[in-house]
Amino acid sequence: MDSNQSILQRVNPISDTGKMTIFQLAGIGDQDFISITKKLNLTYEKTQGSTSIKSIPEEKILSQIIMEVRYRTIEALFEKTGYNTIIDLPCGFTPRGLSISSKGKKYIGLDLPQTIEEFNPVIQSLIEENKDKYSNLHYYGVDATNLTSLEKALEGINEPICITTEGLLMYFTQSEISTLCDNIYHILKRHGGCWITADPEASLQYIMTAQPLFKERFMEIMAKSKKRTEEKADVEVGVNPLIIKAGDKFAENIKNAMIFLSSHGLKAERLNIGDYMPEISTLSNIKKEEAKAIKQKMNNCAYWKITILENNKVPDINKEIKEDKFDISSELKEEKLILKVTGRIDTLTAPQMLSLYEKIKSENKIKSVLIDCEHLNYVSSAGLRVFKIMKNDLEEGVEISNVNKTILDIIKQSKFDEILKIIN
Repeated sequence: MDSNQSILQRVNPISDTGKMTIFQLAGIGDQDFISITKKLNLTYEKTQGSTSIKSIPEEKILSQIIMEVRYRTIEALFEKTGYNTIIDLPCGFTPRGLSISSKGKKYIGLDLPQTIEEFNPVIQSLIEENKDKYSNLHYYGVDATNLTSLEKALEGINEPICITTEGLLMYFTQSEISTLCDNIYHILKRHGGCWITADPEASLQYIMTAQPLFKERFMEIMAKSKKRTEEKADVEVGVNPLIIKAGDKFAENIKNAMIFLSSHGLKAERLNIGDYMPEISTLSNIKKEEAKAIKQKMNNCAYWKITILENNKVPDINKEIKEDKFDISSELKEEKLILKVTGRIDTLTAPQMLSLYEKIKSENKIKSVLIDCEHLNYVSSAGLRVFKIMKNDLEEGVEISNVNKTILDIIKQSKFDEILKIIN
């Protein structure tokens, strides 16, 4: 891994979950999945374990079933919309672009910059092998909380779109999910179309799939899977208002999530998975009674089709876009590094901050860092991760000054006020 990829990976290790997913999906026997897995040199050991938990063989079929159901059903739902353009966010390392493009549709795959940088040569090699079959598919590195990056990727699209999201929302903090919903609202307002996501009720789908397979052990299997995923992504999963926890308050949590969406100018329709799920090959690898039970239980689960809530007034954030330009300056006073940041620290800009810090530290003795946030508009979990990297690397830690209410709320929601010194 080169130095640039290393920095990108440390800033946002969530891309590792994409490799975990593609390797699991390769097990369903699809040749495109298998080809991509081989070209990326992925192995079971590299993709399925974590720092403290090893994946056990019996979990493999569970993951494959859940992911194939999600992957196939989302694509079926896109086909049902009748739209010509799909925006896959995140696209991960999957070959969906090949499938969509071969049907004469437009495909735009969006993901973290490091994912696109690593995946692009692989997907291009597959396209080269079948030039006549594939056309009109594009890949861009974006930050889902950065509207400017999303709109740039959609330049030239002048028709309704279908945005698809699988396996993303559970990694977002409350501030990130709010920003994403604002961005989706403005994109749909401009282009028309819908947003289809498998994520809000993912925990219920997991339970409904695990119960027939593991009976009384399903809670133990679920807990291990959740912890392993968190360790790979380096974030706590499922802590925002759009992730519905299964349990006694399931209906109430759905209602609250709908209210949250409406506050961002959006509304959701729950689509019964059982009504749209195509043939799932991995169900043939388990007992017939287990497969039958899982199919029945999918009638209790839903994916969400989200559209604009008409006549709803949502704050215009176009003005904020002009202030998003990132800039960082540095000053060394004795053994304290002072960093003044302007704009946003997110997936796209956090690597620049980490790279600058490590370059200066390699040439100078630094005991502490002071981050001046007077002109900082937004910080994502990627930015907070850089703060943490610096804090763990320094004798006297990291101080943050001139913090406005927006940044302070983000820091507190993420509990980073417990590890950073905030001075105002």
